Amino acid sequence: MPPARLLHVSSADMTTAVCSQTADDTTGMPASAEEDQSEKAVSSPGDPEDPVLSKRQRKKLLKQQKWEEEREQRKQRRKERKQQRRLQRQNHQEGGEVQSTRKRARREATPSSLRLVVDCSFDSLMLIKDVRKLHKQIQRCYAENRRASHPVQFYLTSLGGQLRQSMDEKDKGWVNWKDIHIKTEHYTEVVSQEELVYLTSDSPNVLTELDPQRAYVIGGLVDHNHHKGVTFERATELGISHAQLPLSSFVKMNSRKVLAVNHVFEIILAYLEKGSWQEAFFTVLPQRKGVVAVGRDATEPPKKDDETDSDSDSDPETTAQTEQRA
Repeated sequence: MPPARLLHVSSADMTTAVCSQTADDTTGMPASAEEDQSEKAVSSPGDPEDPVLSKRQRKKLLKQQKWEEEREQRKQRRKERKQQRRLQRQNHQEGGEVQSTRKRARREATPSSLRLVVDCSFDSLMLIKDVRKLHKQIQRCYAENRRASHPVQFYLTSLGGQLRQSMDEKDKGWVNWKDIHIKTEHYTEVVSQEELVYLTSDSPNVLTELDPQRAYVIGGLVDHNHHKGVTFERATELGISHAQLPLSSFVKMNSRKVLAVNHVFEIILAYLEKGSWQEAFFTVLPQRKGVVAVGRDATEPPKKDDETDSDSDSDPETTAQTEQRA
C-alpha cells in the first residue's frame, strides 16, 4: 500500500536526519569555526605572535631559536680559542718559559726533611660536626704545604672512622692527594719512637728550634676544650718526647694558647721560610686572638677565652689571611 511505503521511507530519512543533527551538535561549531580551530592546531610553535603561547613560552622559544642560529658561531669561536692556546704553549716551550705561575713556584721550592704528623686517633672523642671541622683543617694543611717554599714531609696517621667517612663524602679527591703519606696505622708504627716529638700546649718543655731529623706530631682534635690535656697524657703514656711552641716567649694573646691543627702546621711552615718564631706567629695567628709582641701593651681590652678558637676553618678573617698569604 502506498501509505505504508511512504512511512518506511520517511523513517529512514528521519534516521539520517537525526544522525546528521547529532554530528552537528557534537562538533558544536560551524564549518568556518572548525577551519579556524584547525589552523590554530597546526600553527608554528615558534611564532612569537601565536596567542596560544604564554609570554614566558614565547621568550623561551625565541631564546632556543637564537641558540640554534648561533651554534656554528660558537663552534668557530671554540676552535679559534683552542688554536690560540696551542700556539701559546708552543711559544712558551720554544722560549723556555713555564706554563704556570703555580708550577713555577712549586719547582723553585726547597723541600724540607722535617716531618709533620697529624695524629687522627681521637676520632671517638669528637662529634661529627667537629670531625668535619678537623677535615677542613687538614685540607688547609695540605693546601699550604703544597705551595710552601719549604714543604715538609706530611703524614696523616690513624685515618679511619668518622674522619674517613667525612673525607669520602665531602672530598672524594683526597685519594689523589700528592706529597702526603696517608696511613691507617698509628704514628708509632710509622715513625721510630725515638724520632717523635709531640707538640702540645700542656708540655713543660719549650721548643726553641726544629730538628730536621725529628718527626713532630700534631694532635688531630677539635674538642672545644672538653678534653684538656689529652694529647699530653697520650704522649706521656707512650713515653714520647713532647714540647710546646715558644708562643709565650714572643707574643701575648687575649685568648687561650690552644691552636687549631692548621695554625700549628702553618706556623712551622712559616718558621722554615722566615727563620723567626715571632714573624711566623704574626704571619699565621688571626687578629681575633689579640696577638701583640712580648713587651708591648695590647691595643684593645682582653677578651674572654673563646672556646671556638680551634674552629679556625670557619672564621672568615682567618680564611682571608691565608688566601692573602697564598
